Amino acid sequence: MGTLTGGLQAIAPLFEPVYEALLDELRAGAHWHADETRWEVFVDIEGKRGHRWYLWVFQSRAVAYYVLDASRSAAVPSAVLAEVDGGTISCDRYGAYKKFARLHPGFTLLYCWAHQRRDLLMLANDYPQLAPWALAWVECIGVLFALHAQRREAWLAGREYGELDRGLRATVQEMADKREAALADPTLPAPAAKLLTSMRRHWAGLTAFLDRPQRALDNNEAERALRPAVVGRKNFCGSGSTVNLFSSNPWSGS
Repeated sequence: MGTLTGGLQAIAPLFEPVYEALLDELRAGAHWHADETRWEVFVDIEGKRGHRWYLWVFQSRAVAYYVLDASRSAAVPSAVLAEVDGGTISCDRYGAYKKFARLHPGFTLLYCWAHQRRDLLMLANDYPQLAPWALAWVECIGVLFALHAQRREAWLAGREYGELDRGLRATVQEMADKREAALADPTLPAPAAKLLTSMRRHWAGLTAFLDRPQRALDNNEAERALRPAVVGRKNFCGSGSTVNLFSSNPWSGS
């Protein structure tokens, strides 16, 4: 253990220039996918209870930039995107991203529709009597993904997409109308009402993609970038000293 961790500590400074260059490249972007996952770091820090840290990833068109931090707060994206005037961030609905956007008005959050879909599937699983209702919403989201994919393909190919755009926006409006009609129903079960209330609260971020046809509806890029760490965490029993991670990563089109 001492040989391994000592070696890592010795070579880590050699990679600092690369890490800094990747950060510069990341900050040159205008759109990022962001996500974080728990990570155990077995060092004692004064004022911190426990050993839970967080592994963050910020992915631009050219770079997947990893940060290991003791905090899961908005201070992390604020530091990573320091001196960046603005842009769009594809993310989940975690509060740190919301606070970051409040502190930095130049940024727009694009909330992940895959997470919204996941909420509905969990509702169907937890409350079988609501499964038909929840799965009907899942089908609506499937239609949304399909229509957006058609519009995005046309946009990327430089083709006229006005009709596709109008159809997509009409579908989004139908979903909003359906949501409000359901919330106005006094017989709507509380778990379903809670889910739709959350959807309404996050609607601006869920629909921000309408004016950005090139963006994905989900945050799968960041989740895939974290997957190796998550799989390794599940299969790794030991621990030693930890250093920041970094890598360049080809962009896959989001």
